Amino acid sequence: MELFVIIGAILLLWGGSSLGPVSSALRNQAPSGWLESVRIDIIDGDSIRSGRQVYRLVGFNTPESGDNAKCPRERALAAEATRRLQELVAGGELDLRRVRCACPPGTEGTGQCNYGRLCGTLKVGGRDVGTILIAEGLAERYACGAASCPPRRNWCLS
Repeated sequence: MELFVIIGAILLLWGGSSLGPVSSALRNQAPSGWLESVRIDIIDGDSIRSGRQVYRLVGFNTPESGDNAKCPRERALAAEATRRLQELVAGGELDLRRVRCACPPGTEGTGQCNYGRLCGTLKVGGRDVGTILIAEGLAERYACGAASCPPRRNWCLS
């Protein structure tokens, strides 16, 4: 029992300061659920990395990039959506909030749910990035149900 008390005291004093940016962001969690993040890297128009966590931003969908694009138009729109998200993130105060993914129970955070990505929303200067990208024609509104998502838009047709 004494050993547990000593270990607990050491952990309390140590504070986990070497655990990296993710734990730092979680320690700074505001009561509203918003996470303060040191750095956000853009993966594509609707996926980001914060610390060691990868997030699929929810509420919108952007065109697919690279080999996942179905046509040159979709690939070009994907590059533009990615560039615009990079621009938005570089220009304002960021609020990242983790939200529940629309996946079958017990699969969140695994390869069976969003390719292992967590789900989140991102605001820049108080504005949701998805709303901005939708207004600019670089994304579509994309609302999933409790355990599944609707078909995605064919960006090659419009």
